Amino acid sequence: MASGDVLSPEVEVFQQNGEVEGEVDENFSESPAASPNLNDLRPKLKAKRRAKRSPSKEDQQLSSTNGVNVSQLSRSKPRYDRKSRTAYGRGLPKKGGAGGKGVWGKPGCELDIDGVIDEKDPNYDSDAQGNYELETIAPELTPEEVEKTIKPVIQEYFEHGDTNEVAVTLGELNLGHKKHEIATHAVSMALDKHDSHREMTSRLISDLYGKILTQKEMATAFDSILDDLADLTLDTPDAPHVVGSFIARAVADDVLPPKYVTEYRGSGDSKQTRAALDRAHVLLSMKHGMVRLDNVWGVGGGQRPVKYLIKKMNMLLREYLSSRDIQEATRCLQELEVPHFHHELVYEAVVTVLEAGSEQVDTAILMLLKSLADAIILTVDQIDRGFDRVFESMPDIVLDVPNAHTVLERFSEECHKEGVITNRTKAKVPIRARKRFVSEGDGGRIKE
Repeated sequence: MASGDVLSPEVEVFQQNGEVEGEVDENFSESPAASPNLNDLRPKLKAKRRAKRSPSKEDQQLSSTNGVNVSQLSRSKPRYDRKSRTAYGRGLPKKGGAGGKGVWGKPGCELDIDGVIDEKDPNYDSDAQGNYELETIAPELTPEEVEKTIKPVIQEYFEHGDTNEVAVTLGELNLGHKKHEIATHAVSMALDKHDSHREMTSRLISDLYGKILTQKEMATAFDSILDDLADLTLDTPDAPHVVGSFIARAVADDVLPPKYVTEYRGSGDSKQTRAALDRAHVLLSMKHGMVRLDNVWGVGGGQRPVKYLIKKMNMLLREYLSSRDIQEATRCLQELEVPHFHHELVYEAVVTVLEAGSEQVDTAILMLLKSLADAIILTVDQIDRGFDRVFESMPDIVLDVPNAHTVLERFSEECHKEGVITNRTKAKVPIRARKRFVSEGDGGRIKE
């Protein structure tokens, strides 16, 4: 460009600033013919200007006190300073020096950590992680442990009859896939028991269904019983009959489906198995069978009427006096399953002695009472209560048996010698005083 050429105002400003961001097009030349219009170059040429901010009070105070220009100090700061360079803010570092990507955080922040939660962290301390509730997990029992644990629980149930206690006790055990053995052991143990225990077993199975045992586990339990029925028959000859009644009662209680009897598929189809299934089919096919199955085991124990029990005990004494078989009499008494009502047997036995007035009857009854007392079938409390009832009934007995007091004194003395009654009962025996008259002419006045 020649020195005499006159420049436009835009080009003159551009040369004065001397700062151009970007590059000019390579096709630009100084020749007048090739030079384009300057307005076309304006979008490509940008002047870079620094942002100016108003001085703050701190800067003014600093400049007034020290006489140093603040703008010169700000330009002398190093490039790695992380303070804000914008016109906003006080120029402090972000987040107190803890901000930014890939930084270590605020100094001392590692001391503010409450605790380590990750268990794989080497600094993990289980005692310092707060309050935790520990859940006890019992190991699964082996088949031997299952049998040793379940049988005592069922045996205790035959004593107290509380199904809820059994459910709570068995619920605490980890039986795993062997839960069906609860019903298996219960039915197996009930085979050697009386009808009252079998009734309790049926109630236990019904109450455990839905709480601990499912329908599938119940079916598995009865499958196991039917498979082992041939061996159970060796110890209990009527096992097929009893197991068939258990199956029918389970169907009536909705523990087993009705199709179980007709669609049974066991590992073996023995003669005993078919007999048990036939028994269950007959009970279920009866008219109103489902209702009658509620009493399939009969009414036993204390549920029987008192008159029925008294009649049974009188019959027991008559048969004993005829046969003098103490073992048979003992068996018949235990089959009644009324240990709380044994004082009735003692009462009826003593009244029989008073009414008979025979030494043979006295000896037979004494032998029976002594045998039952030695076997602890008759407890001391039941014997004392039976004799007390006789003592209270003596005014009525004397009307039928005038010499009842004499016979009672003799029999009580023999029972005391054999250890059947205690000293307290012996001292309570009523003694009828003999009447003595003064003379024939005293008008029948009793001598005092």
